[in-house]
Amino acid sequence: MYPRCHLSTLRLSLFLFLFSLFPLSLLAHPFVLVLSQDDLKDALNDDASPLDSDSSWDDDDFGGTHVKPDDELDPGSWRRLFEPTTTTISTSDDSTLGSYYAAVDKMIYASSNGDARMMEEAAVEIETAANTEGDPHARSVLGFLYGMGMMRERNKAKAFLNYYFAAEGGNAQSMMALAYTFSRQDIYEKAVKLYAELAEIAVNSFLISKDSPVIEPIRIHNGAEENKEALKKSRGEDDEDFQILEYQAQKGNAGAMYKMGLFYYFGLRGLRRDHTKALMWFLKAVDKGELRSMELLGEIYARGAGIERNYTKALEWLSLASTQGLYSAYNGMGYLYVKGYGVEKKNYTKAKEYFEKAADNEDAGGHYNLGVMYLKGIGVKKDVKIAFKYFIVAANAGQPKAFYQLAKMFHTGVGLKKNLPMATALYKLVAERGPWSSLSRWALESYIKGDVGKAFLLYSRMAELGYEIAQSNAAWILDKYGEHSMCMGESGLCTNAERHQRAHSLWWQASEQGNCKGL
Repeated sequence: MYPRCHLSTLRLSLFLFLFSLFPLSLLAHPFVLVLSQDDLKDALNDDASPLDSDSSWDDDDFGGTHVKPDDELDPGSWRRLFEPTTTTISTSDDSTLGSYYAAVDKMIYASSNGDARMMEEAAVEIETAANTEGDPHARSVLGFLYGMGMMRERNKAKAFLNYYFAAEGGNAQSMMALAYTFSRQDIYEKAVKLYAELAEIAVNSFLISKDSPVIEPIRIHNGAEENKEALKKSRGEDDEDFQILEYQAQKGNAGAMYKMGLFYYFGLRGLRRDHTKALMWFLKAVDKGELRSMELLGEIYARGAGIERNYTKALEWLSLASTQGLYSAYNGMGYLYVKGYGVEKKNYTKAKEYFEKAADNEDAGGHYNLGVMYLKGIGVKKDVKIAFKYFIVAANAGQPKAFYQLAKMFHTGVGLKKNLPMATALYKLVAERGPWSSLSRWALESYIKGDVGKAFLLYSRMAELGYEIAQSNAAWILDKYGEHSMCMGESGLCTNAERHQRAHSLWWQASEQGNCKGL
């Protein structure tokens, strides 16, 4: 019996309570969220709701809590191998993780070249680091090898155990794999806790003023055929349109400079992220009068991305941006006053004023931040009803952090009736935008450059974490390229039987999440 094939669409119907009697359609691929009166808790305006007693509400909900770089939010990530210019490496990291990264690098090289002997060597080194040294990140990769049946027998029980101990050791990607496993088995009590923690990490990787661009993973196929149009737009520095843009920027075009900064900062259009280049182009753009760069410079200084963190300079740039009609910059300013960063002391009154200025100018982030203030009673009287109103407006505008808050409401039963399957699905939606989503960018870059083996390895890793697009991309590569997919089996390159079994398993997992093209 095949799983039901439909878009993962949650239908909740909402008659918006009191303040907002209009239809709600929250579009955040692949969800359409519709809430109904039945989902509203009777005590929506009850200030006695258990906000303070529930530990899931204890952390900072404004996003960017500690403004950490991605390599700290996603420890053990392969980022330093793919994006060395964006990675901060300490001396202690080099000594403790050197053998782990050397083994992963060998595994990636072996996958690119179809070298089964080297892949086995890498697997042995990973297993040694996991079992002898107790390295949680090596345990995570060992779980991946068991889960996929790569140079180890395919054993989901061993995969689960390695992911479990890796997650206990702080490996976030293993938490994703565990959460996905629990959700597939409808064990929502465990899945929701893991996805909640992962979604929080994801929220803290988002920008503090502007909304981060939603970079959806690219589906490299349209059914049986390659998705040539999408791939053409993701060729990075080899793309003709990008080369024209770069030429215009080098000739002094301020708008082109700003776009260059955006592309490098976020890793758009198939580019590798490079914070140093992004900073350079934003500074050049400001010098040429491109005002939009001011807000991103504020973000860069607040996050310490490509430059030493400096909250005072962050506030200066955000303040300049706000005076030029960039209203989302008010969110960053409000955030700094909430946290007391770059200012004399915390000032909730001023923070609220800035959030209101953003909201008054139809900025979704402003609505979200005001919702957090009312939800937690920060500088205002706590009012769940008002907080809910703000979150709905923000979510209706596609604000991902608002989905996070709605997930927490379903999780805790604060403001909305407790619904763990719904909370799990919404947390997953947010968690999949976390820093580990960089795997998709690296996989696409590899595929476009013709490195099918590396692309397949990276998509396979994402597939274990529960990304539907990665599951279908990996399955399609197996079907399309056959033995040239460089698929690694239990004791060498995949046999035909192993390849067909793995493709079927991947298509099946994708179908459970709404993609039935391969079945």
